[in-house]
Amino acid sequence: MSRTFQDAQEKKRKQEAYQQLVAKRKPKPPYLRHFLVAFLVGGSLCALGQFILNIFMRRGMDMNAASAPTLAVMILFGIVLTALGVYDEIAEFAGAGAAVPITGFANTVAACAMDFKREGWVLGMGSKMFVIAGPVLVYGVLSGVSAAFIKYVTGL
Repeated sequence: MSRTFQDAQEKKRKQEAYQQLVAKRKPKPPYLRHFLVAFLVGGSLCALGQFILNIFMRRGMDMNAASAPTLAVMILFGIVLTALGVYDEIAEFAGAGAAVPITGFANTVAACAMDFKREGWVLGMGSKMFVIAGPVLVYGVLSGVSAAFIKYVTGL
């Protein structure tokens, strides 16, 4: 074997040993804490949505009629918290608990719109605010169409 090949093999062994040492010494993330915080924050946002839904229902709306204004209020809530810079702090603390409800979707769209506003209304804010949210909309629509097709075919 040539000397350069042996040097390369030795370097590779040292890198692998170093990677194993790093993996062994790397602190483990507090998974239980992350799960609990995400559950509590996401659950709190959902409880807030339920509270708002109940307010609309007490005013005489049925469940179907009250759901649209409830969604609008929750989206507005997410956008206002994003504009104030609060939602980013909540999302950093709660992780997926803040990303999953509709307020997280509103945060994504509003944050993109705010980031690209200086590039103009149409080419900046108008086109860039759906960079992240666009795939969510596409897959949501495709999932709905697929579910409806399966329901139609199976007759359920």
